[in-house]
Amino acid sequence: MDNGEVYLRAMMSLVARQTFTPERLAEVVAPQSNLKSLEAFNLCDGTNTQKEIATKLGIDAGQFSRMIKRWIEEGILIRVTQEGNVKPVHVYPIPDRLLQNARKKGSD
Repeated sequence: MDNGEVYLRAMMSLVARQTFTPERLAEVVAPQSNLKSLEAFNLCDGTNTQKEIATKLGIDAGQFSRMIKRWIEEGILIRVTQEGNVKPVHVYPIPDRLLQNARKKGSD
């Protein structure tokens, strides 16, 4: 990742954090605190393709495609093309503390 890309991601993250608090972002990503959805969102960091993320987490490809589409419509995710591969990129990752909360809810 070159400096230009680092600066653009930092600016996108700063603007997004002014728009969406971490709690609101997690709510938009997974209204029912679904841990797999939150984990999938965090994997949308521009290093994985949509198919790779679905495979890693064992998510149905069609379901994940609909999730990606909704996240794009909500303004929390974009798609970029790198070396001919389309990859999803989140505005910023869901913080670990919110992932831990979702894990606790899942184990109740």
